[in-house]
Amino acid sequence: MKRVMFSCWVICVLCIILPSDLGAQVNPDRILRNARNRAERNVERRVEDRIDKAVDKALDEIEEGIDNRGESNGEPADSGTNGENVTHKPEQSGETSPVDTPDAPLLVWSSFDFVPGDVIIFEDNLDGERNGEFPSKWDLVNGSVENAFFDGENVIMFMNTNINSDGGIVPMMANSEEDYLPDAFTIEFDAYFDNPGRTYRVLFYDGKNQRRLNNTVNRGSSNRNNRVRVRQNSADYGQTTGYYPGFVSNTSENPSMSQPGWRRVSISFNKRALKVYLDDARVLNIPNMDYNPLGITMAYHNPGGNHLGYIKNIRIAKGAVPLYDKFLTDGKIITNGIRFDVNKATIRPESMGVINEIVQLMNEHPELKFSVEGHTDSDGSAEHNQRLSEQRAEAVMNQMVAMGIATDRLTSAGHGQSQPIAPNDTQENKAQNRRVEFVKL
Repeated sequence: MKRVMFSCWVICVLCIILPSDLGAQVNPDRILRNARNRAERNVERRVEDRIDKAVDKALDEIEEGIDNRGESNGEPADSGTNGENVTHKPEQSGETSPVDTPDAPLLVWSSFDFVPGDVIIFEDNLDGERNGEFPSKWDLVNGSVENAFFDGENVIMFMNTNINSDGGIVPMMANSEEDYLPDAFTIEFDAYFDNPGRTYRVLFYDGKNQRRLNNTVNRGSSNRNNRVRVRQNSADYGQTTGYYPGFVSNTSENPSMSQPGWRRVSISFNKRALKVYLDDARVLNIPNMDYNPLGITMAYHNPGGNHLGYIKNIRIAKGAVPLYDKFLTDGKIITNGIRFDVNKATIRPESMGVINEIVQLMNEHPELKFSVEGHTDSDGSAEHNQRLSEQRAEAVMNQMVAMGIATDRLTSAGHGQSQPIAPNDTQENKAQNRRVEFVKL
């Protein structure tokens, strides 16, 4: 009955707006058929959107249920709406002097196999950001996000970003309206967790600039095959969920999981394969992602508005060529994937993916000998950077010796800021210059 009334209405309108000399040329049946088709397509799209939003709402309610369960076990909620009012602090390992060898906990990452991309296309260490302002290297899609000073460090604080409205932030890229992610890339960031239900989301499209690129982007919040969701002990993509080995989501069963702290999130994509790591554990291994990543949107699930999300040390890089292939082509291995504490020679745990691969390479090729050579950017004095580069190179060499490489196969040297491979004018270029090279002896 509704379709009959709709058809009559269309005919009446056409009779009014069309001149009499054109009315004879119009085919009413064709007009009605086209109108019906358009109406049916609109109805189908609306039904699909409602179904997708209902699915997202149900998943968010499940997450919120987990959040509430964690709070009922005695976990306090955050107080206030800015980072300075949060009283809990992440656990931190003790710092060593620059001349000390790396701490023993690095050995926990002995099976870590993530190797970051070798060409940095976006880097944000939040250096120089002002507390309370919007992050200068990002753009807002929807929600409330600002800089905060949390536990002595600059961080990006998520106060309210809703995935159902495509909320979040996107990196400011020069070619943001294009597909700016290469066929192989890596994403890394530190995320703060204070409950297993807290969820960070990485969407593989730019929600601010790429909404007209294709239909998948326009329905990005409903498409489960274009995003990774990361919790304190698990990650999921589409219908696949991976868990951190040996950890459970119920904090009452594993009290140590209820302790707030930072976790390193590492993501690698190579043509169609996707891998996701939490700290040293690979929690997702998707052989065929069935989606072409276009860009990046970062978001955070904030149930009830009383919990905040924090991220820092974000890096997107193009890569990654196997290290042995680099060696065969260039006669040396250049990597910026070996990281150190600021102004120290203390090796950060996420460096172990690169170190593990080079140690394996030397075990497979016993004829190889390397000079481990450190380089810095131009920040600070030349004398300080020279000394720091020497200490960092020695720290890497000592770590490899501790992992079984004979001392007569390695030497170390530092070059400070004297041999840049990029101008020291942006965070990305400075990160390229902060590198370790393995030069064949």
